[in-house]
Order: sequence, then C-alpha cells, then structure tokens
Amino acid sequence: MPISKDRLGGLLLLAFCIAYAFLSQQIRLLPFQESSAFHARTMPEVLSVLGIGLSLIVIAFPGSKARVELAGHDWLKVVLFLALMSAYGLTIRPMGFIASTSLFLMIGFWMLGERRPLYLIAVAVPLVVLFWVLMTQGLDVFIEPLPTFLREGN
Repeated sequence: MPISKDRLGGLLLLAFCIAYAFLSQQIRLLPFQESSAFHARTMPEVLSVLGIGLSLIVIAFPGSKARVELAGHDWLKVVLFLALMSAYGLTIRPMGFIASTSLFLMIGFWMLGERRPLYLIAVAVPLVVLFWVLMTQGLDVFIEPLPTFLREGN
C-alpha cells in the first residue's frame, strides 16, 4: 500500500485520535458521575471514536494518489512556528492571555510575511480582546488577562 498524502494524513489523524481516546480516560469523574449517561468523558470519547472511524476510512479509501513531497517546503519556518507555539505555552501564565496571545499572533503574522507594525497591532490586539470578552463574558470561562505582577493578591 503506497503512502499518499491522504493516507499519511489519515495515519496522523488516527495516531492523534488514539492518543486522545487514551488521554480522555484520564479525566477524573466524581462518584455520582460514574453511572450517569453524560459526563466529562462523554464528548472526548465520542470525538475520538468518530475521529478513529473517519481516519480509517481515509486510510482505506484515499481520495488522491498524490505522493508525499518533502522537498520544496520551508522547514525552517515550520521549526520556528513550533518554537513560537512552545514559547506561547510557556508565557501565557506569566504574561497573561491578552499580552501573550497578542504577541504570539503578531510574531506569527510577521513570520508569514506581514511587515507593517501598525497593521499587526490593529489586527492582533482587537481580535484577542474580542475573543477574551467572548470567552469570559459570553461563555463564563475564566481566562487570566493580566501578567502575574499586575494580578491582585500578589
């Protein structure tokens, strides 16, 4: 069975969904939730089963026969984005959501070729603030907006 782009994508999705299914079993349930039909594990379990099924379909019936082509891609940019995402994960708590996410987006846009500083700020900051307001006010999910040194109680 030759490895096409579709099959490679299906294999990667299958590996991700199996890992997701395994990790979803690590979600702790309260004693009264164990016998209920819907609990904290339900959606992750459903999503992982659907993902595994769809990835098996993609592996068995690929849409195209295009081969995987590794040459001609900007692998340095891939590595830099992975480093940027890692740095974002490490800075989100100490810098707060708004500053770290805005900085992450501005650096990411810059790496993709946007060089106008005013445009970077005008796109990233309002987007992050709007998302933060939606999450905290609309969905009632607390996301710490401020850096550690500006938080109350420090």
